[in-house]
Amino acid sequence: MKVLLVGSGGREDALAWKIAQSPKLTKLYAASGNAGIARHAQCVNLKAEDVQGLKDFALKEGIDLTVVGPESPLVSGLTDAFRNDGLRVFGPSQSASRLEGSKAFSKIQMTKFGVPTASYEVFSNCNEANHYVIEAEGPIVIKADGLAAGKGVFVCESSQEAVNAVNQIMGKKVFGEAGLKIVIENKLEGEELSVLVLTDGEKIIPLATSQDHKRVFDYDRGPNTGGMGAYSPCPLISEEKFQQIIDSTVRPMIRGMAREGNPYRGLLYAGIMMTKDGPYVLEYNCRFGDPETQVILPRMKSDLLPLLYQIAEGKLETTQIEWFDKACLGVVIASGGYPGHYESGFPITGIEAVEKSDDVFVFHAGTAKGSRGEFVTAGGRVLLVAALGENLRAAQERVYGVIGQIHFKNSFYRRDIGRRALEVLR
Repeated sequence: MKVLLVGSGGREDALAWKIAQSPKLTKLYAASGNAGIARHAQCVNLKAEDVQGLKDFALKEGIDLTVVGPESPLVSGLTDAFRNDGLRVFGPSQSASRLEGSKAFSKIQMTKFGVPTASYEVFSNCNEANHYVIEAEGPIVIKADGLAAGKGVFVCESSQEAVNAVNQIMGKKVFGEAGLKIVIENKLEGEELSVLVLTDGEKIIPLATSQDHKRVFDYDRGPNTGGMGAYSPCPLISEEKFQQIIDSTVRPMIRGMAREGNPYRGLLYAGIMMTKDGPYVLEYNCRFGDPETQVILPRMKSDLLPLLYQIAEGKLETTQIEWFDKACLGVVIASGGYPGHYESGFPITGIEAVEKSDDVFVFHAGTAKGSRGEFVTAGGRVLLVAALGENLRAAQERVYGVIGQIHFKNSFYRRDIGRRALEVLR
């Protein structure tokens, strides 16, 4: 079948890599892709937000399935536009995508369907929000209501930090319209876990567990980012506990939205905090996680493409996924200054050398081709180096044993991805 993949980041590179392995694939296009995705797909010069252009391309080329990577086109209604013209597309509707597009909507749905989550308040007035955070007891978390590329969350240990966060979001409008409304909730303590499930709106197939690392620096210091590394599976969760998490945090939302006539079809991502009182949902995302996808897909033995197609058709026929009995750990190499201001256009060396290692993968997030055909930096998160190992420690050692071969000006990466899990296991 002909497939159009929408997106241009590391998640999409991993998806392109996996889809390209399917015997059912005849042609893979990517819009707009990146220099790494171009290894697996024919890149077309269409942005993910160009819904009309993408739809026209799909109709003209006879695309059998469109797979949407990033959240923005989903929240903008791409799937609705495609389905209205009879095109198969993997991804939730615009209405269902509000689970990520609006933090306030998501919290309301969680409360309505009995999903455990932190207590919260919603504000659209800056002065009222500031008054609330000054009076609040204990650490709080402040979130921009709309999409902010993973950077709209502020964990505040003091009232001064909270006031600064409110003024950044609502006063200075650093996230634009996404910050016209904010959610303020109690800070939860525990280990974070990423739970990703494929669903046709009724049936659920969980993907392997994973754990993301959001803070930019070692030992979870610095501001939140889109993710600086991840690993799979999460060794802190037993199979029985994982099923309990699915039953308390995912199934109630899927069932509740179906009851309301707003079925969720696609990939549902639940960010979970494992507290002493059990699992609580931090947030829902309406698409594959990044960088979780880059460490989950190398472990997947099954063909991904039929699963995506079945969900686009509205009926999951497959009941389970086969996995390699190995762990995978990935580390992001970022541009100096990220998640703030950074420079681009620097030549990258060492990728080919790293990829020669067994069970090592380099996924491109922010890369382009330079004037001499070389890879150059073109984003904040530039690459993710992942490796399979017999266990988490082996995967970690393999990654950090090769990642130093990749160089570009002002590059940096965390040197402790997987540290906490290994300490707990020890």
